[in-house]
Amino acid sequence: MPDASHRRKPPAHYPAFHLIADFAMFEPSLEFVTCPDAQGGHRMAYWQWGEPDSGHVVLCVHGLTRQGRDFDLLAQALCRRAADSGQSLRVVCPDVVGRGKSDWLKDPAGYQIPSYAGDMLALLMQLQPSTLDWLGTSMGGLIGMVVAGLPDAPAFAKVRRLVLNDVGPVIEWQALQRIGLYLGKTGAFETEQQAADALWAVASSFGPHTPEQWLALTRPMLKPLNDDSGRLTLHYDPALAEPFKAVTPESAAQGEAMLWQSYDQINAKTLLVRGAESDLLSPETAHAMTRRGPKASLLEFAGVGHAPTFIADDQVQAVVSFLLA
Repeated sequence: MPDASHRRKPPAHYPAFHLIADFAMFEPSLEFVTCPDAQGGHRMAYWQWGEPDSGHVVLCVHGLTRQGRDFDLLAQALCRRAADSGQSLRVVCPDVVGRGKSDWLKDPAGYQIPSYAGDMLALLMQLQPSTLDWLGTSMGGLIGMVVAGLPDAPAFAKVRRLVLNDVGPVIEWQALQRIGLYLGKTGAFETEQQAADALWAVASSFGPHTPEQWLALTRPMLKPLNDDSGRLTLHYDPALAEPFKAVTPESAAQGEAMLWQSYDQINAKTLLVRGAESDLLSPETAHAMTRRGPKASLLEFAGVGHAPTFIADDQVQAVVSFLLA
């Protein structure tokens, strides 16, 4: 991550991290769900905020190499708004399998959207929400489209409100090529700051962050290397790259057709969030999504590419207002 003299200064609307102290009463619990697979099953971890017995669940699902603690600030804001308005709310942020505290798959071929959607259905069966809202960033949005587009979804999996964060049925090929350059390279770092610098080099499109904000987003991404060296590495299975590298323009086009089919079947009230400089979600796809299927409302954030992180106050408040309207 470049030093402050080489980075854009965050706009005035970016919140100071004193907000985290303000939300200190809200701490997540780490829970697990067992998900089926052909190798005997695996455990998926999830972070649960708010009221553990609430029937209103907001499910926040992260991007390709990230994990559920990406949503800490947003989850805290949702819990605060719900408490202030007398609403009961539970915010659930899974570590998609292969990331964070979740198991790694024995067969890397399972690191694909249909398998992830199956895991989310297993999680929702365990949670049994009476009201379900979904926020998905990038990969998490693709999973959300599949689940929300199920024509005969069980009652616990019917999505009421859906936020798609910088993703749609069409993923630009150049963005896939960019992601492929770093996917699977989990690295070895001497310090948290060194890891933060390395992550910033591939994620500066997330938009302006203070060094403190970026370091806070980085810490949950790290775990010790298994070599007694004290060094750190990224908290995901490098084998995630195997099915990703097998994607061709032809298979991507087939996936696009299936995702449009899912999108067109969505009945949830939908908000599409886009980084105005995104290379993954094109303006053409975004505007098509406002005309098709659930006819999403489109909200763009200037100075951000792929993808908004919901650290900036305007991003947080827009999503909180939409989900808890």
